[in-house]
Amino acid sequence: MERVTLRIPKQQIEEVEQMVETGEFPNRSEAIRAAVRDMLKEQDDTSTETTNRKRTWAKV
Repeated sequence: MERVTLRIPKQQIEEVEQMVETGEFPNRSEAIRAAVRDMLKEQDDTSTETTNRKRTWAKV
């Protein structure tokens, strides 16, 4: 597994931390890996549909 460093807005990381605290994810890394998996799956799904579909993972 590779290490990646990224910057995330404080509000978003606080929301991730809340998911960890409630037991939805074991740690921040797993939460972020799950988000990346979802993004990649959505991207793969959209490649078979129209390219004008709005991506939910692009929200800031």
